[in-house]
Amino acid sequence: MLFEADLHTHTIASGHAYSTVKEMAAAAEKRGLKMIAITDHGLKMPGGPHEYYFGNLAALPRKIGGVEILRGVEANIIDTEGHLDLPERLLEELDIVLAGFHALTGFDGRSVEEYTRAVLAAIANPRVHLIVHPGNPEFPVDIEKLVLAAASEHKALEINNNSFSVSRQGSLPRCQLLAKLAQRHKVQVALNSDAHIFTSVGNFTRAWQVARSAGISEDQVMNKTVDRVKEYLGWHRRHREAVQEGRV
Repeated sequence: MLFEADLHTHTIASGHAYSTVKEMAAAAEKRGLKMIAITDHGLKMPGGPHEYYFGNLAALPRKIGGVEILRGVEANIIDTEGHLDLPERLLEELDIVLAGFHALTGFDGRSVEEYTRAVLAAIANPRVHLIVHPGNPEFPVDIEKLVLAAASEHKALEINNNSFSVSRQGSLPRCQLLAKLAQRHKVQVALNSDAHIFTSVGNFTRAWQVARSAGISEDQVMNKTVDRVKEYLGWHRRHREAVQEGRV
């Protein structure tokens, strides 16, 4: 199955990834993608980028070869109130904001209740577009509450291809549950590579197997086409502006 967009990729700016933006874009084009999001880690990730990096993302071209480039972040959820480790003024400038939990960012060893409270607060944040690798057993959340919150907030949830390889061991059963509940409640999903090197860009094979086994249709996959991604991001931008102006 061909997907046109990969919305979760990392470059050397993340500190533990190994390819440049140019290399990631070239690999994406070779694989047949039409869009990638550059979503390097937030400020609290060990070895991650400085605040200046995100402030200067405007330097990225909007297109490299035949691939559109989204300027983004994989921000860290850092407390039970769902706060992220990037200032609002920088979040405002980004095309796409992913949010998730990561070790060694100051929010380790909490309870299911605390992680659930944190992720529900993050999903309600109008700046956040996508909750990433929510099936990670290291940061256990109440999957059903998360899916219901995503339905209420019209947010997508990620099925992360990297969670079925060397990262986040034990994620498969929780991702399968998430996929089944997403299918039941008609919540959009994004199938992403979480590529940390150019050879992984656009690899959604395992993620699609999990989604398909749960009965998720192509219509529920938010990154199936570039147009669908733009429609999703545009809706959330307009909704956020309406909230700010008191129109909703």
